[in-house]
Amino acid sequence: MNRSTPALAPTLPDPHGAQAPSSWITRFAHLARPQGQVLDIACGLGRHMRLFHAQNHRVVGIDQAQAAIDAVASLGQAIQADIENGPWPLPGQQFDTVVVTNYLWRPLWSQILDSVKPGGLLLYETFAQGNEAFGKPSRADFLLAPGELLKVCKGWTIVAYEHGQLRQPERVVQRIAAIKPGADSAHPVLLQA
Repeated sequence: MNRSTPALAPTLPDPHGAQAPSSWITRFAHLARPQGQVLDIACGLGRHMRLFHAQNHRVVGIDQAQAAIDAVASLGQAIQADIENGPWPLPGQQFDTVVVTNYLWRPLWSQILDSVKPGGLLLYETFAQGNEAFGKPSRADFLLAPGELLKVCKGWTIVAYEHGQLRQPERVVQRIAAIKPGADSAHPVLLQA
C-alpha cells in the first residue's frame, strides 16, 4: 500500500473563520459512501462539515456551543447539545460516516460506534499521550493511550492508523480510518495512490 498523502487542493479562507480540514480527514474522505450522510461530532465551526457538504454528502453536526451551531446551520442539520452531561441527541440513528477530531470523551465510545452504519466509515483524530510536552490538552483524561483507537475499533477493518508527533503546531495525535463490519464491508477499500 502506498502511504503517500495525495496533494491537497488549496484551501480558501472560510467566511466563518473555520480552520482548514484535517489532512487525515481529507485523505480518507473519498471512502465515504457517495452522497451518504455524515455525522460530525463536536463539529466546531464546521471545517469537516464543509468538506463533506462540498462533496454532496448530507451533513449533521453536533456541538455544545451555540456559535458553532449558528456557523454550520446552513450546511445541514445542526444540533446544539451537551453530549457529555445530557442524553445522546441521536438515539438509534446511524450514519454512513462519522467524523470526530480534537475531541475525546470516553463514556461516548458506544454511542459513537453505534452511530456508524454497518459497512460505514469512522474517521477519528485527536490528541494522544505525549501531547502534554507541547501544551493542552495535557490531562490524561483527554489524551488517548497508545493503541487505544485500535482497541476501540477491534473487529473493524482498519484502513489506516497512526500515532505520533505532528508539526505546525507541535502536537501528538492518534488517528484511525476504520470500516464497521457489516454491509459492503467485504468489498475492498478503494485506496488512493
